[in-house]
Order: sequence, then C-alpha cells, then structure tokens
Amino acid sequence: MNAAVSLRGLYAITDERLLPGGLLLERAEAALSAGVALLQYRNKLSNTAERLEQAKALLALCRRYGTPLLINDDVALCRAIAADGVHLGQSDSGLQQAREQLGPSAIIGMTCHSDLALAHKAEENGASYVAFGRFFPSVTKPYAVPADIGILPVARAALKVPIVAIGGINAENGGALITAGADMLAVIHDLFAFPDVDFRARELNSLFASSR
Repeated sequence: MNAAVSLRGLYAITDERLLPGGLLLERAEAALSAGVALLQYRNKLSNTAERLEQAKALLALCRRYGTPLLINDDVALCRAIAADGVHLGQSDSGLQQAREQLGPSAIIGMTCHSDLALAHKAEENGASYVAFGRFFPSVTKPYAVPADIGILPVARAALKVPIVAIGGINAENGGALITAGADMLAVIHDLFAFPDVDFRARELNSLFASSR
C-alpha cells in the first residue's frame, strides 16, 4: 500500500489492556467495518510470539477492509508480517533507519508531542505524517506532555505532511481539532473501551464531514 494514500479520517489505535483475548479482533473489526483511515497495532505488554500472532490476524482483517495496518514502535514486526508501516515515538528507532528498512512506500508516522521543530525534522527525514498531542486528558497516557490546540494551525501552514491529533479525543471535542488543522484523529480509549465501537467510529467519522 503506497504512502501516498489519503491520510485523512479516523485513526484507530489498539490497546492490550482494553482489548484482551478475543476482544482485540472483535472490536478492531467493528471499527474497520465502520470505516477508519488507519489502524495501529499497539501492544506494550505481550510477548513476541503473541504480538506476532495478533499482528498477523489484524493484518488479515485490514486487508479484508482495505485499511492500512501500522505497527507501534516495532520495525522488525512490521517487516515480519509485511504490514503497511510503523508509528515511532521520539525514543524509538530512528525514522531514517525505519525508512531504509521498510522502503519508500511504507507509511511512517512520528510522535512530535507539541514541538514544531520535531515535526519539521520528521518531515525532512521522510515521515508520512506527524502526530501532536495530548490535547485533552488521556486515560491511556495520563502523564503525556500536554499540547495546545494552537499548534495545529501553525503546523498546518508550515508542514506539507498530514497532521494527526491524539490524546483524550472523543466525538465532543474532536471537531475543534479538525477545524484547527488536524487531518486525522487518533483515538484509543473512547473507541475501544466500550462495546459500541461501530457507533463510536461513525460518530467520530462524521466530524470530518462537518468540519473544514
């Protein structure tokens, strides 16, 4: 899948604490069926074998729905299953190294917190998108560095790559982020912590139709 695919819309990110056992595939498919721009497999706790098995199963689902699958932080796992790319934090393996290993068509995103200089550097080094946040109190990362919504219009004017907003996003507050310049809303808890994933995904998707 080419990195030039449209990166706009809902960006669903899994969490092993919210999606134990069979819930991972069940709720991931519910989100995919409702429509997401990207699905990211994020699992910080499981062993290598379990992560490989889960990632393969998610990739099969994503292929069925025509949605790119990204792997959080793990270039080796991405290569092992031929996923569509990775999302990297500032402390993970370098973006340039990831691009060299995954090739020009991979989708590679980079966390930039609330730092426009990091975003410029990521763009220069070949990032497919940059992510800012957290914008609101986050259940998943309660101690993450806060970001002000004011960075989004500044980043929108300064950058050519798509912009992802993350952190405590829901259907009530996400629209303001899109209006301010976000191309994608990355959601974990408000999407996957509840059984009505498909309804929540559609609600979040509707924000893109009514914003900008």
